[in-house]
Amino acid sequence: MTFAVGEKLALLGGTKAIHDPLPTFSQSAGRTFGPEEEALLLSALRSGCLSRNGGTLVKRLEAEFAAALGTRYAAACSHGSAAVHLAVAALDPEPGDEFIVPPITDLGSIVPVLWQNCVPVFADVDRRTMTLDPADAARRITPRTRAIIAVHLAGQPCDMGGLRALAERRRLVLIEDCAQAYWAEYQGQRVGTIGDMACFSLQQSKHITSGEGGLLATSNAEYAGRAELFADKAWPRHPPVLGSSRFLFLAQNYRMTELQAAVALGQLPKVAAVVERRRERAQQLSRLIAGIPGVQPPHVPEGTRPSYWLYMLHVAGRAAEFGEALAAEGVPCWPRYIVDPLYRSPIFAERKTYGTSGFPFSQWPGQDFHPGLCPNAEAALSGVIAIHWNENYTASQVEQIASAIAKVADHYRSGNA
Repeated sequence: MTFAVGEKLALLGGTKAIHDPLPTFSQSAGRTFGPEEEALLLSALRSGCLSRNGGTLVKRLEAEFAAALGTRYAAACSHGSAAVHLAVAALDPEPGDEFIVPPITDLGSIVPVLWQNCVPVFADVDRRTMTLDPADAARRITPRTRAIIAVHLAGQPCDMGGLRALAERRRLVLIEDCAQAYWAEYQGQRVGTIGDMACFSLQQSKHITSGEGGLLATSNAEYAGRAELFADKAWPRHPPVLGSSRFLFLAQNYRMTELQAAVALGQLPKVAAVVERRRERAQQLSRLIAGIPGVQPPHVPEGTRPSYWLYMLHVAGRAAEFGEALAAEGVPCWPRYIVDPLYRSPIFAERKTYGTSGFPFSQWPGQDFHPGLCPNAEAALSGVIAIHWNENYTASQVEQIASAIAKVADHYRSGNA
């Protein structure tokens, strides 16, 4: 790591700290596609059937993913948000049932609750990890609470011991959102195998990808069966049922195609190595920036092994200015991860849901989506910068990222505006 003390920021006309182009998830240099995916895609095309109904690859992906993860079942679907919807719908909840959710996540972790006419209830996070705080989650439970959705943010596992104990004590279902946390570990156990159900995404930016796609994993036969039906209009296919009796309940069409499954099958054997390379490079960066005043690497609680979908850099204030300067140095990042906790977005704060009804909040009030609802989440977002992370970063490129962080930290430590 090299930079000159007092060196001018690139934002102010200085030379960029990043001089080697960094691979990104939207380019082949930042992905792991190869002949395996090509061969499987060609086999799908040559089969003549690109639908899961009649094809073989989606079913094969479900079986191989479950085996690789360590669950009994997996249900494939069209995207990660759909996977969360499968988990919610697998419970067959009543309208107005509540789901405890974190305020720092992608909206796809939460909107499936609304699509089932249920109510998301926001609980605060651990300020250091920005993942759900079991103690605050416990305070938000009411007689209508049905489940907890634990989001392993940026690849950092939640406090699954605390959440699992809470769910068992209060007889709640525990859903893991693992979209950002492939093969992360908590106390030696892989995330996705600790809760009752787990949801994964195959969107372009994830550890492995088929462009879009999702997977629900579980060892509960009842949940797996209902999730599979929900992804296919609740139409029994074993054996095929025709006539009006085929639509067993209100459901969606979230079918994955054979083409998506072909790519995902080629990607699946690569995920463990992808995660290990991300860990190695993230740990390198954490070592390099350790001790730099005003910045902190991601907090990794003892007993957890993150998979680093993002590298969450914590700064002492001025996250917006720091992030802008860091991006100008060539580091792909954005400050605050999300600008505000999700409860401040119009869908919640202004109840922009179904027309002008405000449903379901108008029917089941009880949560005021005001500033200060989750103070730890608000404080954490004010001091975090999300750095894009990639398994194909080289050691030299990580050194350049560290130099950029040191350079920007030095600028602001020196009292510059």
